[in-house]
Amino acid sequence: MAEAFKFELVSPERLLVSEQVESVVIPGAEGEMTVMAHHAPVMTTIKPGVVTVKTAAGKEERYVVFGGFADIVPAGCTLLAESAVAVGEIDHLARRIQEAREDAADAKDDQTRTKAEQFLSQLTTLEGAILPA
Repeated sequence: MAEAFKFELVSPERLLVSEQVESVVIPGAEGEMTVMAHHAPVMTTIKPGVVTVKTAAGKEERYVVFGGFADIVPAGCTLLAESAVAVGEIDHLARRIQEAREDAADAKDDQTRTKAEQFLSQLTTLEGAILPA
């Protein structure tokens, strides 16, 4: 059994997780990364995706995050998400996708449009990853 460490997942609305866990897989901007106890110190931005938490009790929990950043130190990991929700509670993904489509269509310049289209792409990929076919 892997050694446990403290993990917290925080969104502006609430604290979703604050417990001892064995591992956390986070969607870092440079790719997915697995965090375990005694991880080297890292701070990374988070892209929209799924955070998979394996609790000290061996249970697996999944959360959808919409950006933010993670602060990883040997004693633990804190993920500050722009928005986060448990996968089982995800009901607003379709609304977020529609808003991203509107943002891309309403963009006033190429840079804003490109950023909106990238976010839309991330959301539609996320939708395909968590919703049943």
